[in-house]
Amino acid sequence: MDVSWIGRAHEVLDTIARTQGEAIEKASRFCAESIGGGGVVHTFGTGHSRIPVEELFPRYGSYPGFHPIVELSMTFHTQVVGANGQRQAMFIERVEGLAEQILANFTLRGTDAMIVFSASGLNAVPIEIAQQARKSGLNVIAVTALAESRSAPVRHSSGTRLADHADVVIDLCTPPGDALCSVDGLDVPVGPGSTLAAVAIVNEIKVRVAELLTADGTMPPVLTSKALIGAEESAARFEAAYLEHGRRAAEVLRGTP
Repeated sequence: MDVSWIGRAHEVLDTIARTQGEAIEKASRFCAESIGGGGVVHTFGTGHSRIPVEELFPRYGSYPGFHPIVELSMTFHTQVVGANGQRQAMFIERVEGLAEQILANFTLRGTDAMIVFSASGLNAVPIEIAQQARKSGLNVIAVTALAESRSAPVRHSSGTRLADHADVVIDLCTPPGDALCSVDGLDVPVGPGSTLAAVAIVNEIKVRVAELLTADGTMPPVLTSKALIGAEESAARFEAAYLEHGRRAAEVLRGTP
């Protein structure tokens, strides 16, 4: 083996830190503007790109304002084969027109923002989510692996990739094929890096947005462990955060008053 996975992962994170700061700052300011104004940042991903969506909210150390949009049909992996298997999930995320039906459930407001995650940036659904959001006037942030995206031919009928439909592109800095490590005697690499990269990026955004919101006096309640603030205060903050998320989510659910 040429190097440990952790060693390679450090290289990816170092590259992100060295090259993506400006894009992360711009994305953070878009998010802070939307959340600080009482709105939401929609977040969307298919496949394993669901993971950074969940990392943003809800979990300890996170706060309302990030609005997760995840379709189970494209993110349910553990069945693998049979009903709800991987063949279907990988097929569905390439179906053109599906994104329009997903977003038909929501009111897309120009004061909100959208983060779309896709390591390849080639599948139809994330591309069209970004297209629709941008067409509706939202600031769109794409988190994608540019080397991966550019290494393969386009799949979408428009001839475009996810990165073509974003106001800000944050590069995951992972290689084509995603896997980071070569193993002696094995003809293909193993150990993907895009999930770690995406999680690092969203936490960098989360922290920077919290700085901006706190400085502006618009910081929502943070989901905080009882280990830090006691059971009663932790429960109170969870309830406050859930209610705040519910209020914001209700405002963008299409058909609500």
